[in-house]
Amino acid sequence: MDNTVRNETAAAPDSTEQRIFDAAHEVFVQKGLDGAKMQEIADKAGINKALLHYYFRTKEKLFEMVAKAIINRAFPTVQQLIEADIPLEQKIERFIDFYIDTISRNPFVPLFIIGEINKHPDQFFDKIIPSQPPRPELFFKQVEEAVAEGRIRPVTPRHLLVNVLAMCIFPIVARPLIRIVMGMSTPEINQFLKERKEEVKGFVFAALRP
Repeated sequence: MDNTVRNETAAAPDSTEQRIFDAAHEVFVQKGLDGAKMQEIADKAGINKALLHYYFRTKEKLFEMVAKAIINRAFPTVQQLIEADIPLEQKIERFIDFYIDTISRNPFVPLFIIGEINKHPDQFFDKIIPSQPPRPELFFKQVEEAVAEGRIRPVTPRHLLVNVLAMCIFPIVARPLIRIVMGMSTPEINQFLKERKEEVKGFVFAALRP
């Protein structure tokens, strides 16, 4: 480690890593992994590039740290929603609100998750989330009970959960493609994504109507 890094590290407050996290998060949201530059992250964090590399040797390691931190913050809420003792309709509504809000603020996270699942399908939860995965069986049981009571049309619980997830995630992951294919400006695509929560909820509840 050169003298510049040594001196700045010694003088750095405890908040240095948080500043790096905040700066990296902002850049990754705007540009993704491929478009992000370590120099830009260092500049936003108010440190030199050598110090940034002292904390995180590569951009990929920094990207992984930021994505994991966001997932670990969001995951307990997702788990609580799926396992909550609340009516099915309310659970679906809250899940859609939280999920779209979270991935809209962190659009690079779904791509990170997809990449990690493809690389380590059997180790994803052990590698990324240091806790028990959610228990969808509770959600599935609620769906089956609602079908039996005639409150919703017959539907396979697994397909319902995957359909909701897909409608929430796809517009974020495919944002560049949607913008080009539909000829949307940046403000228009942003407004389109803001409307997704109500659109998804309306579509799901209309599809479940008996």
